[in-house]
Amino acid sequence: MYKNILLSLVCLLMFAPDCLAENTQNKNKLTIQLIRNATMKITYAGRTFLTDPMLSPKGAIRPFAGIERNPTVELPMKINEITKGADCVLVTHLHPDHFDTVACEAIAREIPFFCQEGDEDAIKNAGFKNVAAVETSRNFKGVDIIRTGGKHGSGKILEHMGKVSGFVLTAKGEPTVYWAGDSVWCDEVKDAVDKYKPDVIITHSGGAKIPGFDPIVMDAAQTIKLAQAAPKATIVAVHMESLDHCAVTRKDLREAAEEAGIPAARLVIPGDGETVSF
Repeated sequence: MYKNILLSLVCLLMFAPDCLAENTQNKNKLTIQLIRNATMKITYAGRTFLTDPMLSPKGAIRPFAGIERNPTVELPMKINEITKGADCVLVTHLHPDHFDTVACEAIAREIPFFCQEGDEDAIKNAGFKNVAAVETSRNFKGVDIIRTGGKHGSGKILEHMGKVSGFVLTAKGEPTVYWAGDSVWCDEVKDAVDKYKPDVIITHSGGAKIPGFDPIVMDAAQTIKLAQAAPKATIVAVHMESLDHCAVTRKDLREAAEEAGIPAARLVIPGDGETVSF
């Protein structure tokens, strides 16, 4: 009996450190889980960021292009699974496909909430108690959240679309992640790529269009331009196949990337519910 106990203790001492190290590595591993549209769970430096939560069921929001009600697909999982484990919420802007009434009801009021300057009052008025605007940068438990600019379209449509933001995540010993947000390929996005030299770039690549205007987020051609401007980065394309004004499909983008000689390992196009690990 004592011999068995002693053997067990020896095994525990021998293998426990490896197990602990493995658990720590898994916790700190960079993962991006696309939920739907721009709603993601980004696990970075051991913290999980819930982004742009649109949690409405299929068809709950008005059409944007007059084609069908939005979102055009259901969530791939239950809402409590989406909100579980989130350490904070990060929102690029307050259009209903990025922060909706269902999210207001489902997300805990005490969770730390980060947004662009000018949106904080509306989020506080929705009942959230721990809201911080990111004018330039904020630190959240060892992660620097840096705001970047963008253009939600070009030409006359900009008068109607309002201010939008992207965010860069950096932490000691971690890859740099740049989430471009609802923006077309423009000087602000190029400047962010040049300045921060991100290892991973998340793009909104659905080519969303309001009838009569040019795209208000990147389409396939603009996503390819970004990938070519950041040849060492891995691009993760989201904001596709979930809204009636997004015309670019995953298949369209993949074909454009192949034609441009960009391999699937460099331009990742996750499905709803899929997790990409780095």
